[in-house]
Parts: sequence; structure tokens; C-alpha cells
Amino acid sequence: MKQIVVIGLGLFGGNLVKSLVELGVRVTAIDINRDKVQAFRDVARQAVALNATDEQALRSVSVDDADAAVVCIGDNVEANLLVTILLKKLGVRKVWARAINPLQQEILRALEVDGVVNLEEEMGQSVARSLVADHVTRHVSLSPGYGIAELKVPASLVGQTLRESRLRERFHVNVVAIRHPKAEGEADESETIEQVPVPETVLQERDVLVLVGSDADIRRLALD
Repeated sequence: MKQIVVIGLGLFGGNLVKSLVELGVRVTAIDINRDKVQAFRDVARQAVALNATDEQALRSVSVDDADAAVVCIGDNVEANLLVTILLKKLGVRKVWARAINPLQQEILRALEVDGVVNLEEEMGQSVARSLVADHVTRHVSLSPGYGIAELKVPASLVGQTLRESRLRERFHVNVVAIRHPKAEGEADESETIEQVPVPETVLQERDVLVLVGSDADIRRLALD
């Protein structure tokens, strides 16, 4: 089971912790604010209040044993960069960091972090894609021109099996999961998620495909 450290429990960091836990990841949540940490005591495997710019404090929670760490500090650029440097120094396998302006983004890339999260830029791109292709409900960039997207099943595919849709052959995209939302008014409105769907899965009108592929191919499918 993967172990990931999330440093900074603001809106972005807090949501990241919850999403990782839902995916079965063992998360260590860190923030200097004790009240924020308290809110994640029953969510994360470990929630710790400490100053992440203190090297010894980071060592005390064994961050170097983690598979990855994400620096989500957004309101203090100096602290963001210092924590990133410390994580690299401590030998964390993968380090991701949030950037709130172009200069910070360039500095983080110069530090050779494994990934830079620019929420404003990615949100703008996501909104643009959704406006151009109505069926795309969410998009996460993995690299330039390539990403993961959630796409409502196009009307032309409703009733077909995944095998019959031939999405990989026709659009060069891979379906990694299918979300099956419950219909409104049903007693249980929670959705189910089919991970690694089988070829015989029949695509329903309310289903949402989770796809991996190039932005161009995903857009082509969305406009089909």
C-alpha cells in the first residue's frame, strides 16, 4: 500500500488527503495549524501538527519512508520552497509541490521536483475543455497534451458493451474505470465505481467513463 505525505491542509491539501484515503492510500497529513490537523485525525493514517520547515520535525515523522510527498502550502511561498528543498534533501522518492505564480513554478522546476500543481492554470484548462466538449466533466493533466478525463457516455455508445464500443481502436483511449451514478429518487443515491471494467460491461446513459489518453483523442470522443 502506498504511503503519501501531504503538507498543508488548506482547501486543496485537505481535499487531496480525502481523495487519497478513498483510493486506499496511507496518508500522513501535516500542518502547522493544530485545528486543521485535528479535523483529519479520523481521516488520515497519521495527522501531525508541526512546522514542516524544521528538518528535525520532518525527520521525526519519517517522511523519508514515504513513496511521495505533496507540498500544498499556498499562502507562504518561502515556506513552500523551503519544505520542498527539505523533502528533496531527506530523500523522499517523489516530491510534488503547488505553485501559485509563474515565478514559483519556474523555481520549483529548477529544483527538479517530480510534479508542479498550478491550480489556477489547470482549472482554466479544465473549464475550457468542459465548455468546448460538454460531456467532459473533469480533466487532470498528466503531461502536456495527455491526461485523465471523466466523460459522460456519448449517446451513440449507450447500450453497447465496452468491447463493442472499440474505444481503444477507434479513439486510442483506455477506460480505467466506470462510474455508475444512482438515479435521482432511488433510496440509495450513492454511486458505484467499476475499477478495471470488463469487456462485457454494458454502457448506460448515466455512466461516466474515466479515460486515459491524449487530450486530442479524448476531445474527439467527446464530440463524437
